Amino acid sequence: MLGGLIAAAIIIADQIVKMWILYGIQLPIRRTIEVLPFFSLTMVENRGVSFGMFQADGIGRWLLSAFALGVAAMLAWWLRQTERRTLALGLGLVIGGAIGNLIDRVTRGYVIDFFDFSDLYFPYVFNVADAAISIGVAFLLLDFVLNNDETEKKA
Repeated sequence: MLGGLIAAAIIIADQIVKMWILYGIQLPIRRTIEVLPFFSLTMVENRGVSFGMFQADGIGRWLLSAFALGVAAMLAWWLRQTERRTLALGLGLVIGGAIGNLIDRVTRGYVIDFFDFSDLYFPYVFNVADAAISIGVAFLLLDFVLNNDETEKKA
């Protein structure tokens, strides 16, 4: 239940923020808005996976979409099996992020990225869904470490 609610919240938040980026502040027209000395909103049409890796157009777009859908489905199956909160949180974040980006890829042909911390030497422009995926993976690793420690204590 927790993971499903988190996934839904991430999907909704991701899509609302992207609509604001596109139509509220019209970032595609403005291209870049400096928010802080180290942070800007920069419009990027990402045709790859998270953080722009593995660029793909045409059939590649649909292959990436099918892959994302398959991963989300497998993670959702795993989520239904778990009772651990940390694991459910991580899975919900990854599922929500994957589906948020999948919606963009299917409806636009690219993922909308805009958070730009390049002045802090972070070279990638990303979005809410990408952040959720990254944080979700961190929770999955944390769950593995915590669960592994419990398993070792029982042995």
